[in-house]
Amino acid sequence: MEKTVTEKTKVQDVLKQSFEHARQAVMGLSDEDMSKPVKMFGRDTTYGGLFFTMANHMHEHLGQSIAYARTNGVVPPWSAKE
Repeated sequence: MEKTVTEKTKVQDVLKQSFEHARQAVMGLSDEDMSKPVKMFGRDTTYGGLFFTMANHMHEHLGQSIAYARTNGVVPPWSAKE
């Protein structure tokens, strides 16, 4: 997909769809479902562990995006002084 979806607005749309898909997946699980076993990268975990890893991974990319923006003189709006 990274080679076929290259237009900025389409990339943004696909990203929004991806986040919504993940949100719906989490919201659709019960507490019992979250403790069910699942394999992730060949390792045993639970659905709760899978979603924790996913959230942690997204947080890592957020940090990278903030660092990249700041090195290019862009201040994230939530930390800009008014």
